[in-house]
Amino acid sequence: MQALHTAATGMAAQELNVQVISNNIANLRTTGFKKQTAAFQDLIYEHVRRVGAQASDQGTILPVGVDIGGGVKTVGTPRSMTQGTLSQTGNDLDLAISGEGFFKILMPDGTYQYTRDGTFQMDNQGRVVTAGGNPVQPTITIPNNASGITVNEQGQVTVTLPGSSSNTVLGQIGVTRFINKAGLQPVGSNQFVETTSSGTPQDGTANSEGYGKITQGSLEQANVDVVSEMSDLIAAQRAYEMNAKVISAADQMMQSTTALFR
Repeated sequence: MQALHTAATGMAAQELNVQVISNNIANLRTTGFKKQTAAFQDLIYEHVRRVGAQASDQGTILPVGVDIGGGVKTVGTPRSMTQGTLSQTGNDLDLAISGEGFFKILMPDGTYQYTRDGTFQMDNQGRVVTAGGNPVQPTITIPNNASGITVNEQGQVTVTLPGSSSNTVLGQIGVTRFINKAGLQPVGSNQFVETTSSGTPQDGTANSEGYGKITQGSLEQANVDVVSEMSDLIAAQRAYEMNAKVISAADQMMQSTTALFR
């Protein structure tokens, strides 16, 4: 019975939907995390009677057809890149981007990855690095005798050095944009890599040409709405249960049919 297979595709789709929702909730407190949603499409149809076909020798046309759908399939898990709220931490090297753009990170193999997680620290060379020890680009090195680290909205880093009456500019943290940032591929550790869908990275300056401004002493929170996720979770659970009931009903119908021939 086709209904068994159709309902099974529905159960598989809702199982994946719950998996996506659970990942969103699990990353509720992950800095810079961007939530995902599951996108579905109906499967191909069996056209028992095609709409528009000739219905009689007199030329009458069928106004509607008989099309039997084969179920549902998952076609994507698009990521929402909406802005997360900023929370103040007071740490000098905690940075958040308001608007477009990502921090550019140099990986050990020479490639670049991109992140909205501005939880930066200093390594043993004084470089500003991610929690994984990879330097933010362009590389900023803070002298060990420096104090009063300041990062302005353009990403310019200044410090106060002993014996100097004025601030010393160390460099400028860059920001990178993509024409389709939802096309970035997540690779874990709050980081993404470019893909053909994302387009090539466009390096720029924060707080200019829509690149988004940098806020020092703050971190961007995940853009996950708990109430919305819980509502989606309940809806997915109910949809899964209804598909299970369809399988149960189809099984009972098959049992009744079998009993007729005993």
